[in-house]
Amino acid sequence: MLVEAAERTGTVDPARAAHWLQAALDHLPDTPEHHAGRHELTLRRAQALGAAGRVAESRDVLHHLIDTCRPDPGRTEYIEDPEDPDGPDDTTRGAGSEHTAGIRTSAVLLCAFMERHLGRYPEADALLRRELERSPGPRDGLRTGLVVEWGARALFATRYPEVREEVARALDEARRRRDEAGTAEALTLSALGEAYEGETVIARARAKEAAALTDTFTDGRLADHVESLVRLGWTEAFLEEYGAAERHTARGIVVARRAGRPFALSQLLLCSAYVHFLTGNVAAALDLAEESLTVARPLGGTELLGFSRAIRATVLLHALPLGAPEGLAAAEEAAATVGTAQSWWATQARCMLAHSVPLDQDPHRVRGALLRAGGDRDLSRLQPSLRPGYLELLAGAALAAGDLPEAERVARRALAEAARLGLPVQRGAARRAWGRVLAHRGESAAAAEAFTEAARESAGSGAGLREAHSLLLAAPHVQAAGDGARAAALWRRGRRLAADGGARMLVDLADRTRPAPPDGGAPDGRLSVLTPREREISVLVAEGLTNQAVADRLCLSPRTVESHVARVYRKTGVETRAGLASLVVRTGVGEGQFSRG
Repeated sequence: MLVEAAERTGTVDPARAAHWLQAALDHLPDTPEHHAGRHELTLRRAQALGAAGRVAESRDVLHHLIDTCRPDPGRTEYIEDPEDPDGPDDTTRGAGSEHTAGIRTSAVLLCAFMERHLGRYPEADALLRRELERSPGPRDGLRTGLVVEWGARALFATRYPEVREEVARALDEARRRRDEAGTAEALTLSALGEAYEGETVIARARAKEAAALTDTFTDGRLADHVESLVRLGWTEAFLEEYGAAERHTARGIVVARRAGRPFALSQLLLCSAYVHFLTGNVAAALDLAEESLTVARPLGGTELLGFSRAIRATVLLHALPLGAPEGLAAAEEAAATVGTAQSWWATQARCMLAHSVPLDQDPHRVRGALLRAGGDRDLSRLQPSLRPGYLELLAGAALAAGDLPEAERVARRALAEAARLGLPVQRGAARRAWGRVLAHRGESAAAAEAFTEAARESAGSGAGLREAHSLLLAAPHVQAAGDGARAAALWRRGRRLAADGGARMLVDLADRTRPAPPDGGAPDGRLSVLTPREREISVLVAEGLTNQAVADRLCLSPRTVESHVARVYRKTGVETRAGLASLVVRTGVGEGQFSRG
């Protein structure tokens, strides 16, 4: 009865489930015929303790289980028949039974996971190595799990190349056995490891195969392998396949909620927040990041908590007005949470602090934070597949500090690394870095081209936030190069992307850097006779929106929009949407030049 109660409540109240399992253990005699049952219940209790956030306690229970779950040559184990757990005839297995070995290996696997969550990577490594080297070794399915966890430990300790070959062998073995779940586990780990290292061709092939396989699994089957969706989602996010990443994380969130998998749930929410942020939906990203933090907080483990706070801080920074102090304070809290750890997540948390420091106010602090995280002037300790973005920030810090030669060196390195990666958003970051250098030299035309190319690269991957930023950087340099009409068009699109995505910081940046209208900004007489609503609709039409899109944006009916457009044509004398767009661009009318009617 106690075990059944624990099973029924484990997904919603793991602490209570752990209590009931302990009560069952208290009543189960510690005699040879009950040893196997006690081991199994102890393993379940450790799982419940971990899910309840009592990670250190779970680890201690698992250490004791590993020590006591040893085959005894003189002992016979009594195991319930799975087909008839209530029947009188139990199956028996002798010394060294597969059941005992399986319980022990499962305990090692779970314990290594808990050690990793606590940032104890050497301890996790030692546990896993000893179990993998034990003779006789674990059965095939459990061996795959051990190798995957060993690889995950290496990845989070930023040492994935050390386990690459072993992971590849585990993948080959799982394929030969036709073990679909094991294949998916190994595939997603390999894909994420290669994506982290910047081996994008291999990572993309592995991710594609993993996606095709996991998409065939039912939700029930995925419940026991939801970490595969965590790894797949982050892989696709790093490969800038944002639509696929959002699809898999959305499914994973549903599965993890239903199955009571808080560690996976927190990471899936975080990945979804990251994707929403980059694609330009800041409000949704902030909600997801807040929920991820809520789930992570009771789980303990400073690295997950610090990383969650860092992602939230980055999103918050963009959601708040330009210069608001709350974003920086949140980033400082995230960096303080990870302390001196040198893991993947801890390093990312420090980098996000660098993003939150106002570059024009304290470039030396920005540079210091990046160098502490990256280890040297080339930031070689940072994630290779994201490094061009961090080099962009480092180049900006050098320029703000007045060190043009260093900025040029860093920007050139960003361009070289981005070219090797072949990732559009990272190429865009490198081009922005070079554009800043060109702008500092006074080469407005070349800077404008670099920034607009960065916008095109970002748009190609659907990274709306990066596209908006690039356009807003480009607009003043396009105007300085003599093309005021194009500058106004770029500015309008950049501001609209920022406003639609809820990126208040970029909206404020846009309003501070708006290019002056061509010809001194004197409005065309034909537009001056329009009502505020008609001018508003004219601007949206000039940006390429259809009547239906305008109606959706302004919460009007399509017929109302058509009537407004017809009146605009009649008042201005233009006859086509292209003519209206040309008129709007020539006069520099855009967002902020009218009150919303």
